[in-house]
Amino acid sequence: MAAVTARPPRDALAPLPFDAVIRPAAPSAVDEVVAHIRALIAERGLHVGDSLPTERELCQRFQASRNTVREAMRILKAYGVVTVRPKIGAVIVDNRLERALDLFSFNTIEISRKTFADIQGFRSMIEVDTVERIFDHAGPDDITELRARNRAMRDAPTMADASEADFSFHLKLVSILNNDAVTEVYRIMKPVIIRIMEKGKVRQDFGTSTYQQHADIIDALEARNRIKYQYALQYHLELGLNTFGSPQEDKRSPE
Repeated sequence: MAAVTARPPRDALAPLPFDAVIRPAAPSAVDEVVAHIRALIAERGLHVGDSLPTERELCQRFQASRNTVREAMRILKAYGVVTVRPKIGAVIVDNRLERALDLFSFNTIEISRKTFADIQGFRSMIEVDTVERIFDHAGPDDITELRARNRAMRDAPTMADASEADFSFHLKLVSILNNDAVTEVYRIMKPVIIRIMEKGKVRQDFGTSTYQQHADIIDALEARNRIKYQYALQYHLELGLNTFGSPQEDKRSPE
């Protein structure tokens, strides 16, 4: 018989073979409570506006300490799943996309001619190219709201307020599409869109030329004139491009 060679003891630091089972670390007590609460929401069919059990009830239900439950609720609040209201307790919300928006900041983006063209091209696809759907969904209340937001922009006391109102006008236009995903993507772009709105403008522009351009867009929408609507909106979006000079000037190196 062949001699059997004893295997040397494995070095504790040696790499595991490929077929070794690597077990993930056990979830923390807080992670478990977060999972339990999310499962509870699903099991009970709770919706936005519904209240969760009290902190004491959650502690008893999941056999967890008060600190653990509070930390789990803090995480769910950070995720935008719940909010805590005075005298009511934890209430289910759906602010997940709003929380995601807080993670995006375009303050460091240089607003060059190309950036302007890219962003306005993106906006054109959403606001101009969807003309058929916007016309199918727009109603008298939408027209009234657009006019109100345009007046708010005209009467805004500061550049910052006018920019916010300008964005609000376009956000309302996008919301007519009745597509939450598109609306939220547009909202994600808010910081850079506002910077583009302010580029090359002075306070008076919002109260005069921009106000009139918005009014032309609304009038075309109300009259159901698709060609006039697309022309007015495309003109409005492209107008600021001349503030960047020619493409050749962008490429010209500083002397």
